[in-house]
Amino acid sequence: MPKIIGKSLHEHRRMTRHKLFAALSTLMSDRGFDTITLADIAAAAGVGRTAVYNHFPDKEALLLGLITHETEQYAQTLERALADVTDPVEQLRTYIRQQAQLARVFHLAPGPDLRSVLSRPTQARLREHAEIVEAILKRILRAGIEAGEFPDQDIEPTVQLVNACLSGRLIPDEPGPRERAIRAAEAFVLRAVGAPVAAA
Repeated sequence: MPKIIGKSLHEHRRMTRHKLFAALSTLMSDRGFDTITLADIAAAAGVGRTAVYNHFPDKEALLLGLITHETEQYAQTLERALADVTDPVEQLRTYIRQQAQLARVFHLAPGPDLRSVLSRPTQARLREHAEIVEAILKRILRAGIEAGEFPDQDIEPTVQLVNACLSGRLIPDEPGPRERAIRAAEAFVLRAVGAPVAAA
């Protein structure tokens, strides 16, 4: 019988899932998702292959579990960062900086775009999780429009364009260039939605 980690079976399952998430995330920082096998993930996590199947039926389900976990954690972090910010322009600045600093695995994975290697049902599920964060940006934009801070605009395409600008692939890793890129993204997005931008 496999050794139980943690103080209970529930904690054991939670810790094993987190080990699998960490293993997949680490592997995807070096390789494309399409080249990673469940055996690779099990070995990197230090668990047997049967332990992987006890939690996830296949590799796509594991990826979906990882992204679900990351999205929920990020949405909570973003909401905490926005909690004491009432001005829509400052809320948008906060959103931009939080989003630009996010190193999500589906931004950073080398190899083919995930959308080209995942099944349609998994792509649809990933889209549902993206909408959790998009809903926060929509709320900020609507508040800004209602307050007269942003001009009236079509929010749906605006959200897609803003998030495309903030893709992790476009933000350098080095601290100096990274901060410069984030400041540039902030000014660009604020101008794009018609928000007032302070002179540099």
